[in-house]
Amino acid sequence: MEIFTPQEVAKETGSKYRGVLVAAKFARYLNEFPPEAVAGWQKTEGVKKLTTLALQKLTSGELTFRELRRRRTEA
Repeated sequence: MEIFTPQEVAKETGSKYRGVLVAAKFARYLNEFPPEAVAGWQKTEGVKKLTTLALQKLTSGELTFRELRRRRTEA
């Protein structure tokens, strides 16, 4: 089991909360792919869970993201 500290996540994203949100969204994105497509990454990285893979990519700097502002909906 690999452990990621909040400081490691915050170093790449500026905030530990933003880092967890980005990693969770990336893990959900990976979950949409067929298992065969993701299995190639898991074999090369030696990772079994998608959340661990997402945090590993985020803390290593391989995962880039941009923050989009949500539009307010008029109700």
